[in-house]
Amino acid sequence: MLKAILVDDEVSCTDVLHWQLETYCPSIQVLCECNSPEDAVEKITSLKPDVVFLDIEMPGMNAFEMLNILKPFNFEVIFTTAYNQFAVRAFKENATDYLLKPIEKSDLILAVEKLLTKDQIHSREKMETLLHLFKDQMKINKKIALPTQDGMTFLNVDQIVRVESESNYSFVHLASGENVCITKTLKQIEESLEGQPFYRVHQSHLVNLNHIVKYIKDAGGYLVMSDKTSITVARQRKDGFMELFSKL
Repeated sequence: MLKAILVDDEVSCTDVLHWQLETYCPSIQVLCECNSPEDAVEKITSLKPDVVFLDIEMPGMNAFEMLNILKPFNFEVIFTTAYNQFAVRAFKENATDYLLKPIEKSDLILAVEKLLTKDQIHSREKMETLLHLFKDQMKINKKIALPTQDGMTFLNVDQIVRVESESNYSFVHLASGENVCITKTLKQIEESLEGQPFYRVHQSHLVNLNHIVKYIKDAGGYLVMSDKTSITVARQRKDGFMELFSKL
């Protein structure tokens, strides 16, 4: 039996899909319904489902932004959509499973049958390709989900000024002046922010290139950030920093 999580901002949609799966697809066990992407990220991370039925368009974060946060993911995805022309075309080109809403019984049964016979490695490779196709369709104002001591916090990437490491914890310094303690190492956060305008300028500091106010060449060189802090640039990281910064 495969464990599933249903994600849709409309409660009626997850309720109906839950009923359909229980009625027509006995091989699927529904773990929970999530009606916000933030709740979905938390539940998927903690419950580790085999498959996620995922609505494409949700307020605050679309399906592809959410999947980007969850990478690398170890679950299958069946997308649901009322109709998104770009999405449906991309799904067909990549042979990715999707269901048009309102979901028909026959379509749902077929999607689940295909799921049971999927080559998971090949399937996830196709998902990576699909995420790449949708990269330009994602919102500029991306979000990242990071674990804290009491749960999880969701941050707008452009609001992160810098990240400072302290042992096995990290402190995320925001433009608002707030500091958030994250239960991840700096290296893990750096990996989560891959593809975003961040650079590891020092063993203990990751900075948002968009929040650099100035670069001072004195000594080994240091940065003045938008929160008025000064961050040293390690000598061995200076060339990489200058090359990356010149491309902005």
